[in-house]
Amino acid sequence: MTKHIHIVKLCVGIESVEDLEHRLSLRGGDTLGHVTRMRPKQEEALLNGGSLYWVIKGAVQARQEIAALEEVIGADGIKRCRIVLKRPLIRTQNAPRRPFQGWRYLKPEDAPTDMPKGRENDDELPAELAQSLADLGLV
Repeated sequence: MTKHIHIVKLCVGIESVEDLEHRLSLRGGDTLGHVTRMRPKQEEALLNGGSLYWVIKGAVQARQEIAALEEVIGADGIKRCRIVLKRPLIRTQNAPRRPFQGWRYLKPEDAPTDMPKGRENDDELPAELAQSLADLGLV
């Protein structure tokens, strides 16, 4: 059985998980897509249980399961990759991330855990406080 791997990506222009949820709600269907320039080489591992983890305002705060990778050709004739994402958006424990370009692979053991059942709608802590609590092992 192939191990799985995840992707982490900055969620540019989004202010909060609620903002991302609202923007996703404007799109119909059971799946969504995010187009990126580079196609992941570890496709089999991504499709074996991988998720796309969204970095919002400097911290991983949510994820979506990856359903497929599709080749798309842009209006400029350049090949790109559409990462097909399943609904719903799943909130995770906040995990600070420095800015980076594009996307990065994320090993399962390094991925933040999902929010515990019943806490998915808790108010978000300020990023600095969440980081301090995480450093102390309290969240």
